[in-house]
Amino acid sequence: MDNLSVDHLTGIDNLTTNDIELIFKTADSFKEVINRPIKKVPSLRDITIANLFFENSTRTRLSFELAEKRLSADVVNFSAASSSVKKGETLIDTVNNILSMKVDMVVMRHPNPGAAKFLSERVDAKIVNAGDGTHEHPTQALLDAYSIRERLGKVSGKKVVIVGDILHSRVALSNIYCLQKLGAEVMVCGPTTLIPKYISELGVHVEHNLVAALDWCDVANMLRIQLERQEMKYFPSLREYSMQYGLTKDILDGLSKEIVVMHPGPINRGVEITSEVADSSQSIILNQVENGVAIRMAVIYLLASKIKRQ
Repeated sequence: MDNLSVDHLTGIDNLTTNDIELIFKTADSFKEVINRPIKKVPSLRDITIANLFFENSTRTRLSFELAEKRLSADVVNFSAASSSVKKGETLIDTVNNILSMKVDMVVMRHPNPGAAKFLSERVDAKIVNAGDGTHEHPTQALLDAYSIRERLGKVSGKKVVIVGDILHSRVALSNIYCLQKLGAEVMVCGPTTLIPKYISELGVHVEHNLVAALDWCDVANMLRIQLERQEMKYFPSLREYSMQYGLTKDILDGLSKEIVVMHPGPINRGVEITSEVADSSQSIILNQVENGVAIRMAVIYLLASKIKRQ
C-alpha cells in the first residue's frame, strides 16, 4: 500500500501532491462504501480515536464521528465546554490523560493556531487537525478540492475564487495551499478590511469586485462572515456586506458562463449566499458534505496504517 509522507495531518502546508492524490484515491473507494446498503468496513476495529473539540462544532465533529464509525473504530468524544479544561487543566495534561486510556489517534479542534502541531510533537498518538484558530482546516480543503475534481473532472488549470472573510478563515488558507498544490489558480475577493496583508505573498490574485471575480472563475467558494472571531467592526453592517458580496441568482444568471458554487458551511442564508443559489443545480454544497465523510475516512485510514503495534 502507498503511504502518506506525514505521520499527522496538522495542515495542508506539509502535504505533498502525492499525499493529496493518495487521499483522493482512498476516498474514491470509501465513497463506494458509504453508498452501499451496509455502510461499514471493519478496517479499524482495533483502533480507538478521541475527538477533542475545544471549540463548538456540529458539522465537522459529526462528519469525523461518522467517518470513524464507518471504519469500525472505537470513538471517544470530548467536549472542552464540560471538561477539566474549564478548571485550568493544560492541553498536554488533558490529552495525556486521554491517551493513558489507550487512545491511538486524536482529532482536535482548538482556538489556538498551531495547537495540533504542538500536540503532535509531544504526545504518542496520531493527530488530525480539525481546525486550529484562524490557521488551517486541512480536511475541509481536501474535501473542497475533491468536490471540485468530482464536478469538473480535475483541479489542475481551474480558476477558483474564495469570497468573504479571508482574514478570519482557516478554510481559506488551507484551500489556497491545497488548490495551488493541485495546479489551480486562486483568487480571493472581499472588502479590503477582510483581506490579510500577507495574502499576495501566497501567489493569489486579489479582487474587491464580486462580479469581476465571478467572471474570472470556474468555481466560487463562498465563506461566511465569522462574527464570533471579529473583535472589531470590519464593515458597516451585514446588510451592506450582503449588497456588495452576497451571491444571488440574478448575479449568477448575468455571468457569461456557468460556474460551480461551493460553501464550507454553516451557511448564513441571505448574507453571503441566497437560498435560491444554495439550492440551485450550480451548487455542490451537499456533495461537499457527503465527500467530507469519505475524505475523513481516507485520512484516518491512511494515518492509522502508520500506527506501530507493540
